[in-house]
Amino acid sequence: MKRLMLVIGMTVVLFGCATTKVERVDIDKKVDLSGRWNDHDAYLASKELIKDCLERSWVEKFSSFRKREPSVIVGNIVNRTDEHIDPAVIVKDMETELMNSGRVSFVASSYERLQIRTEREDQQKGYTDPARAAQLGKELGADFILIGSINSIKDEIQGKYVILYQINAELIDVSTNEKVWLGQKEIKKIVKKSKYSL
Repeated sequence: MKRLMLVIGMTVVLFGCATTKVERVDIDKKVDLSGRWNDHDAYLASKELIKDCLERSWVEKFSSFRKREPSVIVGNIVNRTDEHIDPAVIVKDMETELMNSGRVSFVASSYERLQIRTEREDQQKGYTDPARAAQLGKELGADFILIGSINSIKDEIQGKYVILYQINAELIDVSTNEKVWLGQKEIKKIVKKSKYSL
């Protein structure tokens, strides 16, 4: 009994001493704890892919032919890795880069359009001042859709692994299905695990 009480007492002391330390860091600081895909990878990939996309000739060709800037939408970015990666993070990073470039106009995603259409239809029911109600049939369509995938290859041996993330993106003309740009960004990491790590 005495031994049991001693074990319980030591367990309480050990777990009672465990603390959690939280440190706030600058949002731009690169933090890579596990070697897996993280926020910095998403930011880096989207920034470089969109920069390359907008520097290609399709923008000028479209603008000179249509006499306006191209309208773009970001579609699905599919996660084909073994990791849990939320593609919405890279989609939003890509949207931000495209929007802030000033070289293209941007339309709402299919999910966003459903919400907007519901609001617009609600405004037609007579409760909204007709002078302020949004008109039906005024939506702008996208000229191009950006889609892509996140892929990975991993090579591992006793406490060490190399992982390659390959982010593929393609810009497709919505009217013709023509691919006007293909881009690829690779991120390679070497991760060494301590034999005492969890």
